Amino acid sequence: MELRQRALEVLRLSDPEEKSAAALSMQAQAASFSIALQTPIPLPDADAHTLPGRPARPELRHHTAVARRSPATAQGRAVLIHAIAHIEFNAINLALDAIWRFAGMPEQFYLDWLRVAAEEAKHFRLLRDHLRQHLGQDYGDFPAHQGLWTMCEKTAQDIVARMALVPRTLEARGLDATPLIQHKLRSVGTPDALAAVAILDIILAEEVGHVAIGNHWYGWLCARQGLDPVAHYAGLVERYEAPRPRPPLNEAARRAAGFSEAEILWLQHG
Repeated sequence: MELRQRALEVLRLSDPEEKSAAALSMQAQAASFSIALQTPIPLPDADAHTLPGRPARPELRHHTAVARRSPATAQGRAVLIHAIAHIEFNAINLALDAIWRFAGMPEQFYLDWLRVAAEEAKHFRLLRDHLRQHLGQDYGDFPAHQGLWTMCEKTAQDIVARMALVPRTLEARGLDATPLIQHKLRSVGTPDALAAVAILDIILAEEVGHVAIGNHWYGWLCARQGLDPVAHYAGLVERYEAPRPRPPLNEAARRAAGFSEAEILWLQHG
């Protein structure tokens, strides 16, 4: 099998269970794949406007129309966990898209994003199981938004922008937000809330690695093109209207993910 073609096939799958299982299976079979490093992988014309494959539910709304509820209630916790599960489902798609879309990168680039796809699939399944077992809900039961995939589409023709603005911008916001969410859940203190905290511990630890992969390849691409990473990042944020992180920053996690002191200072003060 060829890895990038298979990534496109899995990206096109709409069933969340099937897609997450396929991503995990790809990682398990990683050693058996060939990789078309230099060859663009064509997208069938019929699929040009249907990527990624997604289920009929959840209903997708603009991010401002997706209600937030207090985790003090079971319903509020279900909404919260569902929102995080939706982010993780989209993150599977983001990793698969990076594999199939961008030719001409070193082999390790594709293997790195394959690892990310599989770990995001694991995160999604953990959260979906939690919804089912602890909260009597399932993925698709609440509305969601497509903020992550929107940026993926905007950066489809620019791999430098993709590495800058998806893993090290949008996904890096999770490094900042997760400890705050965990604090709220610990304050609730119910068994389901504490079980969710434990799942978020797993996710946070592995998301540091995902952001680090984005940082590594962003830096590698900037070096290849003779770009200053900090200055170029500022320009990309403006050009693509990327959101700024909300304080407080999780500086320890961001440093572990490879952010330089100059980058953290820029994120804090602009």
